[in-house]
Amino acid sequence: MKKRVIIMGAGGRDFHNFNMVYRDNPLYEVVAFTATQIPFIEGRLYPPELAGSLYPRGIPIYPEGDLERLIKDLRVDEVVFSYSDVSHEYVMHRASLCLSLGSGFTLLGPDETMLESRRPVISVCAVRTGCGKSGVTRYIAGILLEKGIRPVVIRHPMAYRDLIESRCERFERKEDLSRCTIEEREEFEALIDAGITVYCGVDYREILEKAEQEASILIWDGGNNDFPFIRPDLHIVVFDPHRAGHELLYHPGETNARMAHIAVVNKVDTATKGNVERVVRDIKEVNPGATIVYTASKITVEGEERIRGRKVLVVEDGPTLTHGGMPYGAGTIAARRLGADIVDPGPYARGSLRKTFKAYPHLKGILPAMGYSKKQIEELKETIEATPCDIVLVATPVDLKGILGIGKEVYRVRYEIEEIDGGLKGLIEGFLEGRR
Repeated sequence: MKKRVIIMGAGGRDFHNFNMVYRDNPLYEVVAFTATQIPFIEGRLYPPELAGSLYPRGIPIYPEGDLERLIKDLRVDEVVFSYSDVSHEYVMHRASLCLSLGSGFTLLGPDETMLESRRPVISVCAVRTGCGKSGVTRYIAGILLEKGIRPVVIRHPMAYRDLIESRCERFERKEDLSRCTIEEREEFEALIDAGITVYCGVDYREILEKAEQEASILIWDGGNNDFPFIRPDLHIVVFDPHRAGHELLYHPGETNARMAHIAVVNKVDTATKGNVERVVRDIKEVNPGATIVYTASKITVEGEERIRGRKVLVVEDGPTLTHGGMPYGAGTIAARRLGADIVDPGPYARGSLRKTFKAYPHLKGILPAMGYSKKQIEELKETIEATPCDIVLVATPVDLKGILGIGKEVYRVRYEIEEIDGGLKGLIEGFLEGRR
């Protein structure tokens, strides 16, 4: 008899795991997906065009809160956990629920889910959301371009829009971003500005095949703290000493920590010495063969003299603050450094942003740039306009003023990777020489 399976996910790893292991596999029947972390992705259907011939009606996607009912009603034999940046304790609570109802609980590993590429692959992943992996990706892409090597970036999925339309997407120009959410633009825009083509989507077999046709080398740009979908020849993992200890406490970040060829300890310019030392000890404990390098996340601010002493609303990267768990980001660091009076936007939140503040009570004096739908983008603008402040300080990688049409004085905070010891560039150059 076929095993009846539920895949627990968040609009990314879940679909990839299905495509790699369960699609066209007669031994299993995937009866449902569940969704969490990301708003507006449940209540949809994984369409038959993507699900394959065994699923002519597609596969329904339910809220994770329905999991217990679904296991009982659908007579589920196995639950496959397929999303990232959650604590080990959280994963085991989910496992305990499933086991108590009689179903198995499964984590699929890299060997089952990684695609093999005909091109050299450098992966950039992390141990938590918001460690700075996007900056490391841009830095590595810049090294390759300087050497006359054309990379293509393949980004971890962000399946927030129509799944069929976003099956395999290529982004080369700013105009290509017009259909994207704010979260997607945060990942794509800076790369496109640097002249880098980006692929992203749902079906990574197709994405890999097309990316290989135009690249001499591929960079996998990870999402959250997930491990790569494509087997890397060089696996780079970014660590955040502002959350020292988390590298061993979160799934699957610890997996990345143990797999890393190069461990990048980022933000050493703003973290305490003790926290940096704690991260290094943890790396050496679980992965003594990894090469450790140190980088800074250099912060630059527009309009510094206009910001000093003013009432400021700080807008930060959304996922870093929400499931990434950070109570501040580069914008907050910049505002404090300049002596600004930071205004709490919580009381002025509109629509779904009220739910965001309720779900993540650590968000005080800070606004996550949530924009997973057109309506939420409108609510973000309304919240910004309603918050009593002199200046809006935007610390996301995109031009929010241009996207939202904010009517207030707006300045941007930018952050780029800066090497402390030159080690990362030397390692990349050594890797390229070896591949030659």
